[in-house]
Amino acid sequence: MQPTIKQILLIVVAMLVYLTVMLTAATAQDTQMISPSKDNTLVENLMGSLSNGAGQRFFVGRTNQGTDNIRRGVIAFDIAKSIPKGSKITEVNLTLTLERTPGGKQSIKLHRLLQNWGEGKSSHQGGKGGKATSGEVTWIYTFYDTQSWSNQGGYFSDIVSGIQVVDDVGVYVWKSTPKMVADVQDWLDFPQSNFGWLLLGNEITPGTVKGFASRESKEHLAQPKLMVMYVKPSSIL
Repeated sequence: MQPTIKQILLIVVAMLVYLTVMLTAATAQDTQMISPSKDNTLVENLMGSLSNGAGQRFFVGRTNQGTDNIRRGVIAFDIAKSIPKGSKITEVNLTLTLERTPGGKQSIKLHRLLQNWGEGKSSHQGGKGGKATSGEVTWIYTFYDTQSWSNQGGYFSDIVSGIQVVDDVGVYVWKSTPKMVADVQDWLDFPQSNFGWLLLGNEITPGTVKGFASRESKEHLAQPKLMVMYVKPSSIL
């Protein structure tokens, strides 16, 4: 018996509904807000003996302190712990709170780090840094004072992953870029390559250093956050 036009229409509608459900499932995205697993400041210092692992802020840019006045922030997030393995990363946004801001508007760039490093327990609330503790990152050492950077001041990619102009005290977002997404995807797929980002500021003009709330900040809402949108592996066709 040949199907009637009504039956054919019902079959077509059912197929369309099925395809809609499947496509919706395939594109459904989840969101995670991830806190840093570690952060610190690379304090320019010929001895490689200064750090700020337990400080409530990390610093980026150049100070007015004469010699040894460059500061670089380093920050990492445990992506594999927060996002299901096999997921597809679709969007990444980094949120930081600027708390110390001499020097007016400055561009702060993200660069992917290419070596592992330690956070440590040193602390200095200004940009000078404190005496580095064992296993802590410094300008010279990835883990004080037994393992060194391939390049002093941090070994990182020349490619800029993200950029944000900061000025007055407040909350700033490094909005998602294809490179930021690619970095986080790689950290999910290959956790052993996850060393985080280095933040690079104005290192030419004195007095342009910026101080951002770290994960040790007493103000929970001011602490860094990485917003990651992704599609779970079960939703990928």
